[in-house]
Amino acid sequence: MIRFDSVSKRYPPGVDALSDLSFDIAEREMVVVSGHSGAGKSTLLKLIAAVEKSTGGAVLVGGQNVSALARSALPYLRRRIGMVFQDQKLLFDRNVFENVMLPLSIIGFPPREAALRVCAALDKVGLSSREKALPAMLSGGEQQRLAIARAVVSRPNLLLADEPTAHLDAETATDVARIFHEFHHVGVTVLIATYAGDLFPGARRLQLDHGKLLP
Repeated sequence: MIRFDSVSKRYPPGVDALSDLSFDIAEREMVVVSGHSGAGKSTLLKLIAAVEKSTGGAVLVGGQNVSALARSALPYLRRRIGMVFQDQKLLFDRNVFENVMLPLSIIGFPPREAALRVCAALDKVGLSSREKALPAMLSGGEQQRLAIARAVVSRPNLLLADEPTAHLDAETATDVARIFHEFHHVGVTVLIATYAGDLFPGARRLQLDHGKLLP
C-alpha cells in the first residue's frame, strides 16, 4: 500500500531530515515508526499524506507517486487518509460534534448521512455523551480521542498518527492505543510515529536514526 523508494527530504539550508529511505508497508498492516526526537518520524508521515514533498526518490501510496501529484489531486488522496497530528488542530470555537463533522462538510457529504457517520465515530472513541461540549471542556485524553474521531469519520483505509499518546497518563495512553488496535483489526492500515512502541504489541517496527532507517 505504501512504498518508499530511495526517499530523501532536505530542508533549507541543507538539513537532511530523511536520507535514502526504502521500505514497503502492506495493506491492513500496523507499523510503528520509532526514533529519537528529530529522527524524521513526523516528516515521514507528512510525505505520505503529501503535506510535504520529498526532495528525492518516490513516495507511492496505493500505486500513486504522491510527491508528483498536482495540487488539484491532493484532496482526493487525503480523503483516503486519516491523520492525527501532534497538536490535534481542534477548532476550539466549535463543539465536539461540529469538529468531527467538518471534514465531511468540506467534501460535501449529504447532511443526514454525515450526521450518522459523526455519531458512529464518536461512539467508537467513547465520546457520544460529549458531542455538545467544546474542546476546552475536555480532558487531554478526550481531546485526543476527538482528534481520532475526526480522522476516521470519512472511513479512510489508511490512518496516520503522530505521537498520539504523548503527554497522556499511562491509563489514558493505553486506552488511546486500544482505539488504534481496534481500527487495525477491522482492516485499516495504521502507521504510528511514537516513542511509546510498547503500547502497540504485534506492530512491525521501523526505526529511524538521524533520518536513516536502521536495519
